[in-house]
Amino acid sequence: MPNNDAHPKHNIDRDRLVELYRTMRRIRAFEEAAEKASLSGRVGGAVHLSIGQEAIAAGVCANLRRSDQITTTHRGHGHCIAKGTDPGAMMLELFGKQGGTCGGKGGSMHIADFQAGMLGANGVVAAGIPIAVGAAHGAKLLGEDRVVVCFFGDGAINRGPFMEGLNWASVFHLPVLFVCEQNGFASTTHSDAVTAGPGANARAESLGLEAFEVDGNDVAAVDGLVGDLIPRIRGGAGPKFLSAQTYRLKGHTSVDPGHYRDQDYAAAQWEKDPLLRTAADLRRLGVSEAQLALIDKGADAEMKVVTDAAEAADYPALEQAFTDIQDIGAPVWRDQS
Repeated sequence: MPNNDAHPKHNIDRDRLVELYRTMRRIRAFEEAAEKASLSGRVGGAVHLSIGQEAIAAGVCANLRRSDQITTTHRGHGHCIAKGTDPGAMMLELFGKQGGTCGGKGGSMHIADFQAGMLGANGVVAAGIPIAVGAAHGAKLLGEDRVVVCFFGDGAINRGPFMEGLNWASVFHLPVLFVCEQNGFASTTHSDAVTAGPGANARAESLGLEAFEVDGNDVAAVDGLVGDLIPRIRGGAGPKFLSAQTYRLKGHTSVDPGHYRDQDYAAAQWEKDPLLRTAADLRRLGVSEAQLALIDKGADAEMKVVTDAAEAADYPALEQAFTDIQDIGAPVWRDQS
């Protein structure tokens, strides 16, 4: 059975909880700015929002070093920010502008920042799992003191890379933490309707991984559990698996109204918003409304600045279309004018 007793989740320092809230609030402000830019047509392509899932990104990444690495999904903005990627470069990437994390060529689903240990978002469900496992195997072969965290959603557990990746990590005892963000949906399909058996943790345990569950809307609980697991993994305990229960408060993409969901249930989930929950916890710990408002306003102001800058920035030069292309030899730019 999943282990739920690995951490003292209520014993969190107030200052640490403030910083976790600050990270969550920055993620929320970025997502809201991205949503607005998408709906206004200033950002093209699909934008998958992680609104409602901020506590997982913040609580996990707060326990990682800069040298540790993560892989994420099409819904990865929060993980990027929590791991230390510059929101300004991220917003430039969403707008397709030069200076973006991938030169404006990748967009929302393909942000990568190797300097921050962010090995890349991925538009293919479960595709980040073998990448994370490969990075973890590399760390082990090189003798590096590095942990890899692999984020994925419900839909990934029904794809082949899930079994292959977890099996490889278990066989070779790799330093990787698998984090399943169980938000209830695989795209627009309810996860329960397409998932046989007792679920993600049972599948992980069948492959020899120790599996844990946590309330993914409780940032203190996530922080406490991951704070216990990461040192164990770093110390050679092998791969671990974590199911974090949460809810995707928005549709699959920014333009998805989510009519396929039970509307009363979806509306009720806003009462479990991890930001509201953490703010309430901070008030009980003596943090004032003015302090919370300062954090909120700071996050909103930061993301307005990066959005305005992205809108005003230049698009990449045309000749940049021929860079970053895998080919035999070097592509040559020829002026066609």
